[in-house]
Amino acid sequence: MAGKAGEKKTAGEAKKTAVPEASVRTSAGKARLREKFNKEIRPALQKELGLSNPMAVPRVEKIVLNMGLGEATQNVKLMDPLVADLATIAGQKPVTTRAKKSIAAFKVREGMPIGAMVTLRQDTMYEFLDRLISVALPRVRDFRGVSTKSFDGRGNYTLGMRDQLIFAEIDYSKVEKLKGMNVTIVTTAKDDNEARALLKAFGMPFRLTA
Repeated sequence: MAGKAGEKKTAGEAKKTAVPEASVRTSAGKARLREKFNKEIRPALQKELGLSNPMAVPRVEKIVLNMGLGEATQNVKLMDPLVADLATIAGQKPVTTRAKKSIAAFKVREGMPIGAMVTLRQDTMYEFLDRLISVALPRVRDFRGVSTKSFDGRGNYTLGMRDQLIFAEIDYSKVEKLKGMNVTIVTTAKDDNEARALLKAFGMPFRLTA
């Protein structure tokens, strides 16, 4: 699983695997993966799933990136650079998540910042998914595919990432602390089988064995 890997790369390696931002868009300025879904994936899935109505074909609704920053309860200065990394990865400003209640054992007070998250939709969502599949995951050391067991039973998929360095947008020489995150892909699929077919059509590299 990608959440069990992710290593620092040399500047040369990072340069080789980096993909220009323009490559995730078509010449008309639209998200490449969104165009592919509308023109190729949707009709192919409709046939594969035996759906009579093209509007019933599952699609990606949103992608949520969530980074827990528990260490920030002890050192609030850790928050800003990690939130900045998440913003760079997502291409959108994250929101800070705060503790809903105080937990004395962990020195957590109600309202204390404990993480950051960002919700992507529309073209931004498709561009991130494109970069995740075509650039970030292939950068994971000894990558053998992502798990097929991370669906939630309702057609949503969560992928754990060990650190932020697999994303080409991050300059490893400026990273102060390695931090993992969860990437949740929310779909309109009615079950996990439909969601798996959808993500596979996008190119999600599932492991051959679970």
